Amino acid sequence: MNSIGIKKGDLVEVIAGNEKGRQGKVIQVIPKRNLVIIEGLNLRKRHQRPYGTNPGGIIEKPMPIHRSDVMLVCPKCAKKTRIRWRRREDGKRVRQCRKCGEDIE
Repeated sequence: MNSIGIKKGDLVEVIAGNEKGRQGKVIQVIPKRNLVIIEGLNLRKRHQRPYGTNPGGIIEKPMPIHRSDVMLVCPKCAKKTRIRWRRREDGKRVRQCRKCGEDIE
């Protein structure tokens, strides 16, 4: 688990910038730079050179968003929320929703 508190596969909502209010699934987390890449959001056009079987051309690629501009959406209550870290009885750290109090696995 990274210190960001957001993992690959989480549903997040963008709270700042051009994509504000939109939700998407996290496809990559870059913890050293506090960045997340969200599927279908913050798309930019890139010119791709042909190589191998790839024909090349202009492709749309998702670019990173800073972690402070996204909030986790709780899978239980479906609200955007900050997280709380909690230790289970076995000593493992788990994320907990601040709105409903449920563990986020």
